[in-house]
Amino acid sequence: MQDKRIKKVVIAGGGTAGWMAAAALSKLLGKNLDITLVESDEIATVGVGEATIPTLQYFHKLLNINEAEFLKETHGTFKLGIKFENWRTKNEDYLHAFGVTGQDCWAAGFQHFWLKGRQQGIASDFGDYCLEQVSAVSEKFAHLPNNGLNYAYHIDATRYGQYLRKMSEAHGVTRVEGKIEQVKQNHETGFIESLSLANGKVVEGDLFIDCTGQRALLIEGALHTGFEDWSHWLPCDSAIAVQTKSVAEPIPYTRSIAHDFGWQWRIPLQHRVGNGMVYCSKFVSDEQAKAVLEENLVGEKITEPRVIKYRTGTRRKHWNKNCVAVGLSSGFLEPLESTSIHLIQQSIVRLMRMFPHTGIKQTDIDEFNLQTKFDTETTRDFIILHYCQHNRSDTEFWRHCRNMPIPERLSHRIELFKETGRVFRKNNELFDDSWMQVMIGQGLIPESYHPIVDNMSDDELVRFLDHIKTNIKGTVGQLPNHQAFIKQYCNSGD
Repeated sequence: MQDKRIKKVVIAGGGTAGWMAAAALSKLLGKNLDITLVESDEIATVGVGEATIPTLQYFHKLLNINEAEFLKETHGTFKLGIKFENWRTKNEDYLHAFGVTGQDCWAAGFQHFWLKGRQQGIASDFGDYCLEQVSAVSEKFAHLPNNGLNYAYHIDATRYGQYLRKMSEAHGVTRVEGKIEQVKQNHETGFIESLSLANGKVVEGDLFIDCTGQRALLIEGALHTGFEDWSHWLPCDSAIAVQTKSVAEPIPYTRSIAHDFGWQWRIPLQHRVGNGMVYCSKFVSDEQAKAVLEENLVGEKITEPRVIKYRTGTRRKHWNKNCVAVGLSSGFLEPLESTSIHLIQQSIVRLMRMFPHTGIKQTDIDEFNLQTKFDTETTRDFIILHYCQHNRSDTEFWRHCRNMPIPERLSHRIELFKETGRVFRKNNELFDDSWMQVMIGQGLIPESYHPIVDNMSDDELVRFLDHIKTNIKGTVGQLPNHQAFIKQYCNSGD
């Protein structure tokens, strides 16, 4: 194992992953590092990761990014959740909102009180007890004291990369233009020593970050790390992306609209709408999927539909020798819950926490891979939940998803919730209240509730539930319209 200090970091590839890595490393560790990013203008980035989750705020706070400035630059809007339409069954929808639903007690979550209230006919929809959901449906938004409203962003991913590039270069990152032709490795250790570019340049480094997308030129092309295929659990393998002009004020949530063979996204930015179709090519052709997408577009097309092929799964190692894979090079989980940028961020922050200043050690590599594996697999299970738990049997695709085998850990979560109403968060995992929102939203209602709820009289339960709704209604009533807030706070002017 190498024991020399890490002084030169080479980031292979730009895009969201590359420039997020460059911005974070240069801003927070840059005084001790020589950081070079290699990218080619000839290679287009995917550029469709336009929806995020609230954890991006943490990343931006680390980098001291001004929120209003960032949103102006990326034509961003606010996101309070995702509306799932036709998922549970046709012509029904629910909203998975960011935030906590209701109020818990020490022994039982709010869902147990809601379940008893539902049985007695005194509780309304589960989402009515979530501030973020009511705000989203009302199309209201504002910053509340003590982070009282949980939110994420809709952003132009290409502009986000450009914004981070400016920041990175201001903190000393060197961008080298060129297409990677060869990855040179040490004959004895197998460590990567340099990248040879088509223009003849050679870029040497001590630590390499692979942000080359699905091509995975370093982690797979050179190091042959291996790939774990998850398409038997996540069968969609294709996406079509297209941009349209805005015809209405942006709403503060993403729309996910289920179709007979997959689902469609709508992501409202200040200046346009990002649209796409995610589907399984075994059940529909590219041409048919494109036709359905175009039939369901609202507004004039700005770009022509672009087909993107992918395979769901993960690298067997995300850090191998002196190479760390970040973004699509590390694997891919479809964009259903907007987790792609979050997983990029997690890997970058984890690398900075475990940065091998004095040399690369196998113990660091192993721990990094263990943590990344946990993050990726729990996120994978959450996405699978949407496909396997529903009441749709109207098409071959949905029947396939409903009947496919699922990971044992996910099966246990579902059965536990079905029988007891219990959800337990493990090892500081990403999703918490979200599990309940999606399981209930997809039609899974627990068979029983915690007996501690019965300590509350019927009248007390009515007052408890009504008090939560009244507080939410009062708060939302004071919030401005989402568009009005954007115009005052971060209007891009385009």
